[in-house]
Amino acid sequence: MESSSEVSPVTPGHVAGLLGHLSRIGIGYLPMPDQAVAAALAATRSLPTESFESTDQRDAASGNIQHRSTAPDAAADEAVRKSSGGPDSGRSRSGAPPVVTGDGAASAIASGIDQPYAGPSLSPADRAARLAEIASRVAGCTTCTELACSRRSTVFGEGDPMAKICFLGEAPGQEEDASGRPFVGRSGELLTKMIEACTLSRSEVYILNVIKCRPPNNRTPDPEEVANCRSYFAEQLQIIRPDYIVCLGLVAARSLLHSDLSVGRLRGRFHRYRDSKVVVTYHPSYLLRTPNVKKEAWFDLQMLMKDYGIDLSQIGSKRPRK
Repeated sequence: MESSSEVSPVTPGHVAGLLGHLSRIGIGYLPMPDQAVAAALAATRSLPTESFESTDQRDAASGNIQHRSTAPDAAADEAVRKSSGGPDSGRSRSGAPPVVTGDGAASAIASGIDQPYAGPSLSPADRAARLAEIASRVAGCTTCTELACSRRSTVFGEGDPMAKICFLGEAPGQEEDASGRPFVGRSGELLTKMIEACTLSRSEVYILNVIKCRPPNNRTPDPEEVANCRSYFAEQLQIIRPDYIVCLGLVAARSLLHSDLSVGRLRGRFHRYRDSKVVVTYHPSYLLRTPNVKKEAWFDLQMLMKDYGIDLSQIGSKRPRK
């Protein structure tokens, strides 16, 4: 093939996209280059002019919400599984799942989520007091006018302030809005079964949502609404400092990891949020409507618990059912 002597310019955006691609195929975290590095690359290398950014932009408008989630791109996910050797893709040769950063490398670094939790770890009493203070602020929040006018109650979160595992959902549904508690409807019942299948109870974990108010008609939260609530769920995680965060569905994963990929392409490996390992899996409401993917969610939970120190395949736990 005849090569061209013309060198295509390399921008920091190209390099950021390339880092995202490396992360997707299982290569761990690499730091973002500065302008000088990009300039050096441009002087010595020829990179294609097309963007290395994710082709999953078609998923940007989709959602996987508590009562109305959108199915992942099954064909694309199947292609990824086939090309990478199945659902265990992303694991190291030793069998242990690697820790990688979110695929939106540039935006994740810019957001600071690659930095450790700030300040000292608090005592159980101090954690409970701080969480109660934030819950009080959430209850009086009217930043999102539409949500504040339509809600019956805010849904802050519940569980053990010292929890090692947090489950992060999207937004309250009708039952949650009425009760003020997260995950108490049908999807909540399934989440409870999933937690119990991990040999845990709801009282041993912490459950919260990205959005603290129910969007009208259970619509997908607007980006502005997510931004308005970000400080609340970030403070919760800062106080609890869990070892693991389980993102339930697309909105939770994208809100936490600043990634534009589908759930199918984020799951099956660990990501990083500050000092926490992050697992992405399907939302219980999606599992209720698509039972055939429950085995994949069960794999995600097994992966988490094995890293946590409990091999579910050795103790007879059964995959959660409807």
